[in-house]
Amino acid sequence: MQIDIVGVIVVLAVVLVSMILHELAHGATAYALGDNTAKDEGRLSLNPLKHLDPVFSIAVPLLMYVMGGPIFGGAKPVPVNSRNLKGGAWGMALVAVAGPITNFLLALASFLIGWWTGVLRTDNGLITTIMVNMVLVNLGFFVFNILPIPPLDGSRVLYAIAPDGARGWMENVERAFGVWIVFILVVVAGSFLSKILGQMINGILDFFYLLVGMR
Repeated sequence: MQIDIVGVIVVLAVVLVSMILHELAHGATAYALGDNTAKDEGRLSLNPLKHLDPVFSIAVPLLMYVMGGPIFGGAKPVPVNSRNLKGGAWGMALVAVAGPITNFLLALASFLIGWWTGVLRTDNGLITTIMVNMVLVNLGFFVFNILPIPPLDGSRVLYAIAPDGARGWMENVERAFGVWIVFILVVVAGSFLSKILGQMINGILDFFYLLVGMR
């Protein structure tokens, strides 16, 4: 298999930018809701080393790229003390969804700019490659992280609406297995997960094209 080195570099760069802004959104929202933990631990930073997770920030996105599937991934969870947040469980849910929403808005902005400038309609080499990946990588981050699976961001909405008993069980599962739940899901059901996420991404792209009058 021949690997496109330029493509790998572009994907890695876009993943890092998207990941940093995703994590900043978490930390900034928590700070706005009264929790200083992320700020005190230096996570309100543009330094990728503050947010980098070797597996989910680099290995998983690059593996998905090489395999031709939708590119998704994550970073080290932003530390949040939910007891300091305004709004309780719903405050925590807002902190969680701030990250994926940021990725969605980045994808939408990249698509609209790329469409209106013509970059996405003609092959402009490296510029087109960067813009296409800004759209697809951020949509991949969005759809992956909104999955309602602990410890992904989407699970925080379930925490907010779940009864106390179920919430306690979910917290115990997350505490015991944490990121391994997602890692096992990616390894065991990677092709199925890629198919589902790919369908979600295509649905969002249809919506984007509708916005510019192409559907």
